[in-house]
Amino acid sequence: MLAALEQFAPLPLQESYDNAGLQVGLTDVEVSGALLCLDVNEQIIDEAIAKGCNLVIAHHPLIFHKLSCVSDFDYVQRTVMKALKHEITIIAMHTNLDNAQDGVNYKMAEKIGMHDVCFLGQSRKYEDISFGSGIIGNLPNPMTAKEFINLLKDVFKVECVQCNQLLKRNIEKVALCGGAGSFLLDDAIAAGADAFITGEMHYHEYFGHEQQIQIAVIGHYQSEQYTTEIFKAILEREGCDFPCYFADTNTNPILYL
Repeated sequence: MLAALEQFAPLPLQESYDNAGLQVGLTDVEVSGALLCLDVNEQIIDEAIAKGCNLVIAHHPLIFHKLSCVSDFDYVQRTVMKALKHEITIIAMHTNLDNAQDGVNYKMAEKIGMHDVCFLGQSRKYEDISFGSGIIGNLPNPMTAKEFINLLKDVFKVECVQCNQLLKRNIEKVALCGGAGSFLLDDAIAAGADAFITGEMHYHEYFGHEQQIQIAVIGHYQSEQYTTEIFKAILEREGCDFPCYFADTNTNPILYL
């Protein structure tokens, strides 16, 4: 399964700071079931155990920074210990999947019906594979800023969208980057996008773009929630003969009260 995932989104596509790939466990064991999730914590391992899964495929790496020890000091170490105890393998497909063709950003675009989608700005190359950190494309039909925001609230199941001043012209060309994508705002503007969607932005980044571009920030977890559908499609194409489950555990640490 690891080979199929890495064929879709090769590890060299990941950013230099990342730690995608095998996190915990063995790759040559027979898979009893796969739990597909965004993050890995102790509750996810408990769910995997309950569902008879010995494989967890996540978007965000459990082990992002070097571990100096493995004990009960924090949730990362406790999760590693629990996974090892129950012989559960953990794989993460992070920025390599963000950057891949038909990866996380393409899935977001698919959900809102975008077409003519391509990488935002200058794409990069690994061997003969093009990849990039964001994408740009067109909505099926032009819509007002209010209609656009309501579309995002409906598709990504969010109660609110953080926006700058609502654009007074229609929105048709949209750039986006799931997760923490504010570093691509200037690229979106340079590419002539009417709107830019991402998961999180800093306060001061909203200033100075009134009526230039519609900023729409929908939450990090919310922007990437459909990543598990990509995992499932890869496994199904591989012809896996074991059950695959979308995790029921909501790992979003941010509460909206």
